[in-house]
Amino acid sequence: MDKQGQEMFLNFILQRVQEGKEDEAREILIENFKKQDEGTFSMDDIQQFVPKMISLLKPEKLEEVKAVVMQFSGSFGIQ
Repeated sequence: MDKQGQEMFLNFILQRVQEGKEDEAREILIENFKKQDEGTFSMDDIQQFVPKMISLLKPEKLEEVKAVVMQFSGSFGIQ
């Protein structure tokens, strides 16, 4: 994902996290983007990322976010 895509994804997620959880979500996303940029982002990172982000999201936004994440995950060979 390029920088513009990362920024769009970050903003999309931050608009859907629970109030007061934005900083935590931003930190998790930025760390994962850094790993992507370095080429070290792995399946293990994804498996850790998903439960953390689910716990931060507004429950009513979960399905919407899942759909978008599935589109992005295609670039990592995950279906």
